[in-house]
Amino acid sequence: MIRSLFHKFLLASALVMSTFAAVQAEDPHEEGAEGKDFNVGEMIMHHIKDAHEWELAHGLIIPLPVILYTQDRGVEVFSSANFHGDNAHNGYIQDHGHIYRAGTDGKADESVKVYDFSITKNVASLLLSALILLLVFFSVRNGYEKNKGRAPKGLQSFLEPIILFVRDEIARPNLGPKYERYLPYLLTLFFFILVNNLLGLLPGGANVTGNIAITLSLAVITALIVNFSANKDYWMHLVKPTGVPIALLPIMIPVEIVGVLMKPFSLMVRLFANITAGHIIILSLLGLIFIARNLGGPGTGWGVSLIVTPFTIFMNLIELLVAFLQAFIFTLLTSMYIGSAIEEHHHGGGSGLEAGLEPHH
Repeated sequence: MIRSLFHKFLLASALVMSTFAAVQAEDPHEEGAEGKDFNVGEMIMHHIKDAHEWELAHGLIIPLPVILYTQDRGVEVFSSANFHGDNAHNGYIQDHGHIYRAGTDGKADESVKVYDFSITKNVASLLLSALILLLVFFSVRNGYEKNKGRAPKGLQSFLEPIILFVRDEIARPNLGPKYERYLPYLLTLFFFILVNNLLGLLPGGANVTGNIAITLSLAVITALIVNFSANKDYWMHLVKPTGVPIALLPIMIPVEIVGVLMKPFSLMVRLFANITAGHIIILSLLGLIFIARNLGGPGTGWGVSLIVTPFTIFMNLIELLVAFLQAFIFTLLTSMYIGSAIEEHHHGGGSGLEAGLEPHH
């Protein structure tokens, strides 16, 4: 346990130091930047937004492919390095992370529709997480084949308790005897969110699960599975809720429909807000160092850093817990929503879902 905590402390310290270095790029006392006010809001948005290049640390940038389509030119592919230094390239300019066709005045010409299919930082991180998951679970599968009838070893022994936890504490209680049909999706969901949460905590990591487009996609997939798996009782409950007088149906039916829409909406916002809030808090704490330096000089900045750094390390440790917790909560709620859609209607007593949620002894 001590060893595990030590590893977490090292990870948190590495993130603090790397972020500190990244924030320093915005330092108003940098050479050639005298008199420039430090804007903590711009610094935070720079680190949590998507981008056409992957900035691992200040000065260490990996250019990514820019893939554009316009009706008059078709598909064009080039490196994002061409935009460094606010340069225009091939008639295109980049403005606040968006790519536009340059007009005759050199500014963005919004009358030309540019479809951007670029490999951005978030897309590259998604591909990396997919590769990691494939390598990890193919390795685990091979381990099961080699160690049939024997105790698990290595990575297999580490992941097996987590897989069994998702199966026995999330899928079985909420889905009942049909859990095996949905277990692959729940496991994929859990590990996908967990891996991307952890990658986002690494130095230079992308804020994938803090991107609302990603959480929206996960929520939509869950909503599709819930509604396509739903039985007759689920749909009848929307049209004629049990025990509701006919006179109240015009009020209750819209309420029930809104409830169906709110389930994926809550999944989307919960994951997005929790992950983004953690990054914003950490970056805001680090920003206090440079705000203090701007107001009181270099000595004040170093003094504030002695107070801020321990809090930042503590927040990073909390973020490690949140990374696991949000993967668990998203998967748990997904299983509950699916369970409510596939449960059989029972007269009298608790529902099958409620029975499944009773604590085990």
